[in-house]
Amino acid sequence: MDAIKKKMQMLKLDKENAIDRAEQAETDQKAAEDKCKQLEDELLALQKKLKGTEDELDKFCEALKDAQENWNCPRRRPQM
Repeated sequence: MDAIKKKMQMLKLDKENAIDRAEQAETDQKAAEDKCKQLEDELLALQKKLKGTEDELDKFCEALKDAQENWNCPRRRPQM
């Protein structure tokens, strides 16, 4: 009879430990999902910033090209 009681106590303890581990795993999963969402949001913000920087670079490259063409263009002199 004592062996059965001891076995029941061990099974109860195992069950409580399993429940604790499951709760901890759920908490860890939630934290990981929150971190993932945060990183996805950060990635989107950085991609948007990169796109803006690339657009600005294109604009300045075009302005530089125009300035170089104007600089290298022979100046027209008025005819007399």
